[in-house]
Amino acid sequence: MDFTLYWFMFPVSICVATCAMLSGIGGAALFTPIFILVLPLLGPEYPLQSTVAAIGTALLTETFGFTSGFIGYYRKRLIDFDIVKRFIRWSVPVAVAGAFLAQYVAEALLIAGYALLVLVLAIIHVFVSHDPERADVAAGTEARTLTDASGRSWHYAIPRLTFMDRVVTVIGSFLTGMLSVGIGEVIVPQLTKRGVPVAVAVAASVTIVIITVACASFTLIAQVIREGGVSAVPWNLVCYSIPGVLIGGQIGPRLQGLVSQRTMEHAIGALFFVLAGAMALVALQKGGIG
Repeated sequence: MDFTLYWFMFPVSICVATCAMLSGIGGAALFTPIFILVLPLLGPEYPLQSTVAAIGTALLTETFGFTSGFIGYYRKRLIDFDIVKRFIRWSVPVAVAGAFLAQYVAEALLIAGYALLVLVLAIIHVFVSHDPERADVAAGTEARTLTDASGRSWHYAIPRLTFMDRVVTVIGSFLTGMLSVGIGEVIVPQLTKRGVPVAVAVAASVTIVIITVACASFTLIAQVIREGGVSAVPWNLVCYSIPGVLIGGQIGPRLQGLVSQRTMEHAIGALFFVLAGAMALVALQKGGIG
């Protein structure tokens, strides 16, 4: 195993983790297409063993990146653990189920599903506005004042999860376990549209994502090891990606607020449109079409 092969993933991982911390999306949403689309273009020695291995590696890397981000937001005292608990009771078991079922789905279908999901997320990021000033705060929600490390107070109501909120969370969690993307992308919009400040919503999303993704990634990595042994895990890749996301996970929270949430959403949405098209082409090739 050549431990110099993936050296370039160190700076790439820093950039990916920084963007993920700023936007609240899962870093695996960007790592998965890098592993599936970009690495094969670099030469025959770069592609990972399978799509499941790529998704598992992306989720494993994201776990460490969001752990670093969690520490950053925890130090800033922006994490509302009451919000976190309301989501993870739904997200964790469903994500594990999705990760377990991923091994039984054809690679072409996995990649096609990823392309479709990313396309939907791109449309949401670009065309759907989540304006905290026009938030839909349900009656009976618990009022909350959170004071961060800088002394700033945030006033909002802890959202009461509706039936549709639970459905969206379950779908996002299942897709995260199976396709590496979903949970981080659905949490922030649910919170901001209910009046939770963006900084608090992103901090909660990071915490929810790390708990959910950790459970899903360990499930997928265990499957990869069971089928191909310990050597099936690309240790020569994660030895660069994990330190990179640990650094990016600290940079992102420090930059929170310097880039408007709407600008970040537009940038991520535009990138998702490109990724959706590219992944769809790969799915067609693996499916023997084109």
